[in-house]
Amino acid sequence: MTFDPRLQQHIGDHPYPLLFATISGAHLYGFASPDSDYDLRGVHLLPLEDVVGLTIGKETVEKSGVYDGLEIDLVTHDAKKFFGLMLKKNGYVMEQVLSPIVLYTTPEHEELKAIALDCLTRHHAHHYLGFAETQWKLFQKENPPRVKPLLYVYRVLLTGIHLMKTGVVEANLVRLNERAKLPYIPELVERKQTGSEKQRLTEMDLEFHQREYERLRGELQEAFESSCLPETPRGAEALNALLVRIRLGDISGGPS
Repeated sequence: MTFDPRLQQHIGDHPYPLLFATISGAHLYGFASPDSDYDLRGVHLLPLEDVVGLTIGKETVEKSGVYDGLEIDLVTHDAKKFFGLMLKKNGYVMEQVLSPIVLYTTPEHEELKAIALDCLTRHHAHHYLGFAETQWKLFQKENPPRVKPLLYVYRVLLTGIHLMKTGVVEANLVRLNERAKLPYIPELVERKQTGSEKQRLTEMDLEFHQREYERLRGELQEAFESSCLPETPRGAEALNALLVRIRLGDISGGPS
């Protein structure tokens, strides 16, 4: 996949070696607007002296703003912090490491993706239930309501349902809806893609979407209760071994 070279520049300017860098946000979810920013996410590796010395390096590196006409929101975590998040019911970091939109990769990233599959549990459903609730409240309190939070509601609920039923992380709403076949999703996606980040809905059936929200929440809860995913993550030992190895050695990689 070809990317705007301005994105690669921000990856190349990172102060620490990277394990990977992927794209998250609306571009990953399949409903980016022409003015959507680029959410760059990844893992960096602090040098050994910044870990064992008195001066600790940055566990999290953040950069946001408009650069050469491109709105960038970059966040990376040190490998130890990110690996720790992978062992929690954090669907967001799992979507980042498994994102198919890869700006920068290494052989260790490939290892990490394989380990990530052993970190998925049925309790990731709680992440998606909580995220959906937050976005639904945001959607409700705005008048007129925006398309974006409503799309996020449907995206996270369908991602959670799909994960519970298949064990696969899929964050793209368009692909998710190929299975869910919700007839109203294509129109909502089109409104977002052809409008702006603040695109609003002028005519809609709030009661209908309230019912759909509650129905899909119920479906996710049922999928959680019947899921074959494990109760606890099984990748801790492999993550620890990978962390020790990369901390003591070097990582090498390049653009995807």
